[in-house]
Amino acid sequence: MLLRKVFYRWQFIAAFALPAWLFVGWGIWGESAWGILGLLIAAPASFLSLIVVAGLTAARATARQERAVSWIDVGVMTAWHLALIGVGFSGPTAGVFAVFAVLLALVAFWSAVWQLLRDSARRAQATFAEFERQAQMPPQAGTRPQQASAGPRRGPDDGDVIIVHEVRDPS
Repeated sequence: MLLRKVFYRWQFIAAFALPAWLFVGWGIWGESAWGILGLLIAAPASFLSLIVVAGLTAARATARQERAVSWIDVGVMTAWHLALIGVGFSGPTAGVFAVFAVLLALVAFWSAVWQLLRDSARRAQATFAEFERQAQMPPQAGTRPQQASAGPRRGPDDGDVIIVHEVRDPS
């Protein structure tokens, strides 16, 4: 559970730290000037994808209640974040890590969407089951059901009514 709680907090930090790492890594190991152009596209895309997946994960009620991600999230995020760290080394294998990072970003996104929908459906089913249970319960002892012959209820505004007819002159 501790690892899952750490990942819950780390996912928001990673949205800023990993794109920054791409710049640091290129600054240390960067080989070509064209790499900076790719980096200017990859870093904001990484930030957006990381923040969207973190938001979808945090949108799950179970994740918010436990302040922890699921084990599926831990596995997918670990692989994705390691691939992004590998891209930051900007060596000859950076392209391979970049492909893995993009594929794992897609996996992380759809995994987060699937888990959010599954969690929402499970909570909706529990709510409807509770409504059904409440509807089928007999009235509790000591309470009196409403009497149908009592007539309509009268409120404080149910007094005399004054009707004013307006007549307009056709001129």
